[in-house]
Amino acid sequence: MNETWNEGGTGVLRLPSGRLVRGRGLRRPLPAGPVPTYAVYLLGKEPPEVPWEARWLRWPDFWLPSDGRQLRAALGEAWDRAGAGRVEVACDGGRGRTGTALACLAVLDGVPPERAVEFVRRNYDRHAVETPWQKRYVRRFAP
Repeated sequence: MNETWNEGGTGVLRLPSGRLVRGRGLRRPLPAGPVPTYAVYLLGKEPPEVPWEARWLRWPDFWLPSDGRQLRAALGEAWDRAGAGRVEVACDGGRGRTGTALACLAVLDGVPPERAVEFVRRNYDRHAVETPWQKRYVRRFAP
């Protein structure tokens, strides 16, 4: 049974491999339709509980993840799960931290690091990856 996102859904990004992931801003209402089967929440403080499996990574707004190894592990798991499940990546606004994480997922999926920010801006949100240090983080992210 296929439990992935519908392409064209709110915030859904198609990676080059065909995997679909959803980026989202938690300040906005949950989009209508199916809920995630797995989520990675990138916030400065622990998020409220959700009825699906979720992982929280400490990541202050406009900065970088507090632990790069944890981010790498969480994104590796998210990439694996996106092959058969509805994976969501989210922060408060859905652009800076979420865009950075989606660009890193794109790198894991085969997009060259120097092109990953542009890929996410073109296919997810033109304002994704908000700060120079977030862009640099993506360029240095190794698959």
